[in-house]
Amino acid sequence: MAASPADPQSRKPKFAALDPLDLYDVRAQLSDEERMVQDAVGRLVDERVLPVIREHFENHTFPRELVPELAALGLLGSSLEGYGCAGMNGVSYGLICQELERGDSGIRSFVSVQSSLCMYPIHAFGSEEQKQRYLPRMAKGELIGCFGLTEPHGGSDPANMKTHAKRRGKDWVINGAKMWITNGAIADLCVCWAMTDEGIRGFIIDKGTPGFSAPEIKHKFSLRASVTSALFFDNVVVPDSQVLPGALGLKGPLSCLTQARYGITWGVIGAAQACLAQLIEYTKDRHLFGRSLAANQAIQIRLAEMSRKITLAQLLSLQLGRLKDAGRMVPSQVALAKWNNCRAAIEVARDARDMLGGAGISAEYVPIRHALNLESVITYEGTETVHQLTIGRELTGINAF
Repeated sequence: MAASPADPQSRKPKFAALDPLDLYDVRAQLSDEERMVQDAVGRLVDERVLPVIREHFENHTFPRELVPELAALGLLGSSLEGYGCAGMNGVSYGLICQELERGDSGIRSFVSVQSSLCMYPIHAFGSEEQKQRYLPRMAKGELIGCFGLTEPHGGSDPANMKTHAKRRGKDWVINGAKMWITNGAIADLCVCWAMTDEGIRGFIIDKGTPGFSAPEIKHKFSLRASVTSALFFDNVVVPDSQVLPGALGLKGPLSCLTQARYGITWGVIGAAQACLAQLIEYTKDRHLFGRSLAANQAIQIRLAEMSRKITLAQLLSLQLGRLKDAGRMVPSQVALAKWNNCRAAIEVARDARDMLGGAGISAEYVPIRHALNLESVITYEGTETVHQLTIGRELTGINAF
């Protein structure tokens, strides 16, 4: 018998099942183009990254064969205009980072460095000749870049850099060292920042320049599917034409870090989502004491806590992306999101590893790999403390660094 209009059952709202990885339906807030970007990158991750990333992580190798595929989708320099770049908006770039890091932080790191730390400064501060020479080939993945800012004695104080460049006629002579440089050993060029008599300047140094070397750092237990290097500059001579003319002082490199940090706020969401998705299935399938793990209150509470952290991170990054696209994003807002979202993601990964029990230390499951990677991600592009002090300065007007 059909319910009458007066029947209370007929007035109950009909809710569709929520996406466990998107409880607030952030996807509904995206434009058609943004969803297309997310779906295309998601397919690439599912079909090309996930089948190979475990082996690369275990063998400490970067899947360089994926670079042409990343380039073919327009993911290198995706938010830049012209010079063969896709010209996507900031939210689309964020979604690219989220999907890539769902695969592995090393893949997202490669794209972040290429796009935000190398192509961006050339696009923002370079001469037209530099833009024409480098950007189209970087967008195609034919040239790989690295970003030389962090130094061995202390990455959190770039104003105290020891690498220096001295004028010699129409050339510059660079001496110094950089540390923890993503892509260094495979890079065709380095955007290097050095102290000069005029202040901090940016230089484009091509691979093979005499005195420039980039040995790979081995024996890492984090970001193993990413190339990390030291950079050494021993009387490296570069012509004045290789100086970024629009960058003088710390504003140049710090603006690059703002772009990269923005992408990180989205990327770590993908890592957390990957952990939660696998854990939900595991707790449903695993049976102890006569019922599935998922039927236990303690398990559901911990899953709910993970979902809360992911949802808050999603909403934070989406609003940050809208601010970016409106031209209103400021560095302290990025600092807050980088701090919050990295902390949330690493806590999700660690708890997921714990909830897997003994299986949690196996590479067959993703949380241990993501947890190890996130130990680097929460540190690079500004430690948690740096971002906390950035917000403290914003609130009080007092610099406590």
